[in-house]
Amino acid sequence: MSLRVAFVRLCAPIAVLAALAIASPAADAEGRSAIGLDAASWTSTMLGGIDRHVFALALDAASSAVARGLAAPPTTLTVIDYSRPSTQPRMWVYDLPAHELILKELVSHGRGSGKSMATSFSNAAESNKSSLGLFRTAEAYVGHNGYSLRLDGLERGVNDHARERAIVVHGAPYVNAVTARANGYLGRSLGCPAVRPEIARQLIDTIKGGGLLFAYYPDPAWLTSSDFLN
Repeated sequence: MSLRVAFVRLCAPIAVLAALAIASPAADAEGRSAIGLDAASWTSTMLGGIDRHVFALALDAASSAVARGLAAPPTTLTVIDYSRPSTQPRMWVYDLPAHELILKELVSHGRGSGKSMATSFSNAAESNKSSLGLFRTAEAYVGHNGYSLRLDGLERGVNDHARERAIVVHGAPYVNAVTARANGYLGRSLGCPAVRPEIARQLIDTIKGGGLLFAYYPDPAWLTSSDFLN
């Protein structure tokens, strides 16, 4: 084993990502796999039905944020695929080091983004729209919607107004399969990724305090300009 590979295996996670900047391709892949950020180390069975391309983009964005020092190596990665209708589960929560799917859930989008399908996104206050891109999970608190989780948007001009917009993860009674079947779409928020009340606390306590959340939609402008995907 080379000294470089040994160093990657033994160092703390942040040092691992720093070392990868000068490591060989083989060491790079091994280091990313160790902290769950290498798409090739995940099998289809582990992914829980998410589109593999979307998952790979989420890992790329997370890897970029860590390498640039904007986030510590996360233990959890939450992925929302807004290209799916709200009547389908479209939020996945992964334990990265363990290579395990923790939760697969329904999640709302903002009322300004669309009905069944979210097709319009914004970073602007009062837009009532969801935002795309990479977020870092912050502190939990109890507010108007009960136990909630603040998000810090990491993408300039895309989601970096999330905190001032109060875009948070919270439970909401309109997020349930009965509502979805009756209306043909899930109840909608003011832009927050709201989830079923029954799982809100479990979800928040699992991902709070430095996890990463990636919200996807095949928007060409964002995909070609994102700080973390290019």
